[in-house]
Amino acid sequence: MPSIKLHSHVGEDGILQLEVPVGLTNMDLEVTVTVAPVQQKTVTPEELGWPPGFFERTAGCLQDEPLVRYPQVKLQEREPLE
Repeated sequence: MPSIKLHSHVGEDGILQLEVPVGLTNMDLEVTVTVAPVQQKTVTPEELGWPPGFFERTAGCLQDEPLVRYPQVKLQEREPLE
């Protein structure tokens, strides 16, 4: 019999709800459930596609000191949609 591996999330109620399509009909099955927490893998910025050292070089840098909000273009006023 094949093994089916699922990842699921337990809600605040502490109840794990599963729907497992097995592709079988009209037969009795013995089902074994093993519950184990998922180990979260730490992903580096480089693995996400950022250049090496990007955040170390850019964190906290800002060319405009102090931060200035330049004048904005006045938008055309329109009648509200109904």
